[in-house]
Amino acid sequence: MKPSRILALLAGSGFLVHGLAERKAKQIQALADPIPYEVLRREPEGEQAFVERPDGTRIRTLVAGDSDSPTVVLAHGYGVTLLAWNVIWALLRADGYRCIAFDLRGHGNSTIGSDGIGATQMAADYEAVLSHFDVRDAVLVGHSTGGFLAIRAILDRPAVSERLRGLVLFASTAGDVLVGSPQNRLQIPMLRLGIMTAVSRSPIYSWLFGASLCGDSPSPAVIRVLNELFSAQDHKALLPIIQALGDQSDYARLGEVSLPTVVVCGEKDQTTPRWHSEKLGQDIPDARNVWVAGKGHLLNWEAPEALIEAVESLMV
Repeated sequence: MKPSRILALLAGSGFLVHGLAERKAKQIQALADPIPYEVLRREPEGEQAFVERPDGTRIRTLVAGDSDSPTVVLAHGYGVTLLAWNVIWALLRADGYRCIAFDLRGHGNSTIGSDGIGATQMAADYEAVLSHFDVRDAVLVGHSTGGFLAIRAILDRPAVSERLRGLVLFASTAGDVLVGSPQNRLQIPMLRLGIMTAVSRSPIYSWLFGASLCGDSPSPAVIRVLNELFSAQDHKALLPIIQALGDQSDYARLGEVSLPTVVVCGEKDQTTPRWHSEKLGQDIPDARNVWVAGKGHLLNWEAPEALIEAVESLMV
């Protein structure tokens, strides 16, 4: 076949793929929004404070509620900020809980100091936040990467467990994120190459990216907010924690977790597929699994009620 013919076929295939993507994006945009965009884009209400770390890192935190109230500490996932907790925050506050959330190191308004970024440094940040607010008898919630780091903090920082009564692992993992996840095998190399930032800003492909993190009924408003948060992060600076998620694993150490734990997973989660939660629920001694039908990875917005129920079960 002549080179000109090959190029013509490739060009034709590219136009076809782009056309299909454009049609799919329009279909997603036409779906219903259970929660309005204006609500999802609003930060939780609370008092802001910065936790200063020895290496110069500043961790941005938000707190609301009386210190005598039962406390929930919320750690978000990769590529977003504490804004991701807004719906859950409002529900917990309405039930009388004291809420504490923070931007992970290098995310949002938290900086990266001289020690850099990685699982060890970020796990130490968890201890610093708990200590700063003198947290006692709290439930720690970790979503996705936030759960990976929560496990590392509990395993490596004994003072963390001493301040907790329970743990919720929300669409989470103990590492090995490339295993059994074609989505991660595609998207993580794209992150390393800087392509995912462009995808999250694309008027077409951002919709496909967002929908890939959702379950059966993606919300256009959720996808818009996700992409706005994701595209605002410095992913080049965050690459070491992405590397850690793929290269590191704490599954062999799960028996050391001594806290009552609830493991919540959407049955359509492609980012932290079912095997992660099955393993977490099986190997953490005092753990149970909760499966959310039809939902994906963004459970903080797709199924906030599942988290409220998990927290309440640990407060009894």
